[in-house]
Amino acid sequence: MGRGRSRPGVRAGAPRSARSPSAVSAAWRGSPRTSRDVARLAGVSHTAVSFVFNGRADGNLSPATQERIREAAARLGYRPDPVARGLRRRRTAVIGLITDEIAASPFAGRLLRGAMETAWDSDHLVLTVDSGGDPAKEDAAVAELLDRRVDGIIYAAMSLRRVRVPEGLHRVHSVLANCLPEDGSLPAVIPAERAGGRTAARLLLEAGHRRVALVGGQDDIASVERLRGFRDALRAAGITVPKEWVVRTGGEISGGHEGAARLLDGTVPQHRPTGIFCYNDRVAAGVLHAATRLGIAVPGELSVVGYDDQEHMAAFLTPALTTVALPHRAMGEAATRLLLDAIDTGRTPPATVRRLACPVVSRASVGPAPTR
Repeated sequence: MGRGRSRPGVRAGAPRSARSPSAVSAAWRGSPRTSRDVARLAGVSHTAVSFVFNGRADGNLSPATQERIREAAARLGYRPDPVARGLRRRRTAVIGLITDEIAASPFAGRLLRGAMETAWDSDHLVLTVDSGGDPAKEDAAVAELLDRRVDGIIYAAMSLRRVRVPEGLHRVHSVLANCLPEDGSLPAVIPAERAGGRTAARLLLEAGHRRVALVGGQDDIASVERLRGFRDALRAAGITVPKEWVVRTGGEISGGHEGAARLLDGTVPQHRPTGIFCYNDRVAAGVLHAATRLGIAVPGELSVVGYDDQEHMAAFLTPALTTVALPHRAMGEAATRLLLDAIDTGRTPPATVRRLACPVVSRASVGPAPTR
């Protein structure tokens, strides 16, 4: 090391150039900005600039030197080449996201926003593929993403279910969102559906309701777990739900209308439920429609709780629907953080299941239980 030279970038002195900003701009006008240009303007070595833009500055450069390099880069409009940087680090700063029905699901946007914004905050982009639920397309999508050398892959389903793990997914860091692997081989982030069912039942119990029914759903994972949670809360309160008050009619508006008609039509107020927990918000819309047709006031005579907090629907029903929200955005965020942690550490996360809370969204469809 020659006399007067410091260790590269560790304790750099004053900038070598004292030219004014206008002179600097003129000097570089019309030519591509490089890291060596930044080094000359900041008065540091080229290695010091590399440290800053390759994430190795802490411990090698003082905070003042780091700031001077960033200011020089901003003045020049310099941005590091992400491809070259990725080749050096053996990373691309891109993660893949494969899902079964982006176009059809009202919840896809929330999950995607959560994933994309979390990735962006960590200087990653998300490359999204909609498979349409076709296993062959899923396998092809994984292969394509691997060819593009993505750093990791999120596989997301728009309804909670067990899924076949696409071929090739184990060759890269991978996390599932809103679904569970059939073979238990990958980590997953899903809603806490059973706890959500307990939450919905407690909303009605805390309003004084003791005659409570459930409408909608089938034999899928979400339906089973929500019913278990619903029964948990009622059992803890010493309440047994009559078998005929659990009406499985699917997940659409028509199913909600059909189920509510069975429970409410032709029964005297003293013998019908005063609160109904609905499998989802579409079912709740059908229940509200049936109540209106039968002249039953909501929430004066009947309280209704939905599930999902479906955008452009729950808040616009009459009355506006109190519901338990599915945490789609939070699932996108959590799955992305889990994946980025695995990428950063190089360690495969354990194949565990993380369940996220389903928060209450209170509106106008729940009121005190009628006294009669």
